[in-house]
Amino acid sequence: MSKPKSAGENVVLVGNKPTMNYVLATVIQFNQGANKVVIKARGRAISKAVDAAEIVKTRFLMNQVDITDVKIDTEKVGEGDQARNVSTIEVTLERKA
Repeated sequence: MSKPKSAGENVVLVGNKPTMNYVLATVIQFNQGANKVVIKARGRAISKAVDAAEIVKTRFLMNQVDITDVKIDTEKVGEGDQARNVSTIEVTLERKA
C-alpha cells in the first residue's frame, strides 16, 4: 500500500482514525484542485474507506464527483510462518466533467 504516488495522483490512506477524518482529507484534496483522489485501505479499514467514499459522494460533493473505479486485491503480510493474506481496496473518485 505504501507505493510512491504517481504524478497527479492524490491518495488518502485509511487507518484507525474516525471516518470523518478521511472524508475531510478527501474533500480537501478536491478543494485544492485535484480531479482524482484514490482512497486506499486494507484489512478492517476497508469498510471505513467505502463509507468515506460514499459520504464524500453523497453528502459533501453531491453531483460533483463519481466513483469511477474500485480495485480489490490481496497482499501478503509478514514472513515465514507469520505470513498471512490481507485484503486491500482502492476506491477512485473523480470530479465530473
